[in-house]
Amino acid sequence: MGIIGGSLGYRLLRRISVDGDTGYCDGSTYIGVSKLEKLLGQGIWEETKDKVVIDFGCGDGDDAVEVAERGAKKVIGVDIRERALAKARQTALAHGVADRCTFVTQTDEKADVILSLDAFEHFDDPAAILRIMRTLVKDDGCVIAAFGPTWYHPLGGHLFSPFPWAHLIFTEKSLIRWRSDFRSDGATRFCEAEGGLNQLTIRRFQQLIAESDFKFKEFEPIPIRRIRLLANPLTREFTTAIVRCKLVPR
Repeated sequence: MGIIGGSLGYRLLRRISVDGDTGYCDGSTYIGVSKLEKLLGQGIWEETKDKVVIDFGCGDGDDAVEVAERGAKKVIGVDIRERALAKARQTALAHGVADRCTFVTQTDEKADVILSLDAFEHFDDPAAILRIMRTLVKDDGCVIAAFGPTWYHPLGGHLFSPFPWAHLIFTEKSLIRWRSDFRSDGATRFCEAEGGLNQLTIRRFQQLIAESDFKFKEFEPIPIRRIRLLANPLTREFTTAIVRCKLVPR
């Protein structure tokens, strides 16, 4: 993917953004609002009330704590980063819900609801994650997910998007070389960058679900607001802001 590479690609990227600060995908859209409510709607509180909930990829725990505050019986935050889990525990304690929140790197407890926010486009092996999720959700439970932007979205390259569709214009090698000037994690591919990026498309996600032990109960590609009039089944890879869905076991 990408048509401009080599030294030319690198020099152009350096001219566009010297420090990698794109201003995109930085989480600022959720400042002062509930991320869960913005992505999943107000109905999420009824979905999780009095339920055992797993927040899969909980990060610093803000969403898990909010779910507990909104009436969940128990919330289990799962993440592979111990530093994030430590911060999540502190957040739960500060909000008075530490008795109903657990933060761990793995669990075998089954949940009524698994939440997954802004994660599927980052998982190195999303098919394996779906298999894990199936072992963790009750037979009458569900997975509620929202993620994006997907790969063909204007900012589908996330932090590799100094401008819209840059990740499709420049080669992976050029983008990685540009990123290495201000990040020191040694990544040589998109999937190795902090947070990971698996180039997930909407079509690929639908294929993954079709091949999994889940099926769609709800599936909704939410269009980019400014170009929603252009959104249709033929253009949705390029015009979808986020994918929102509910999965249930087959």
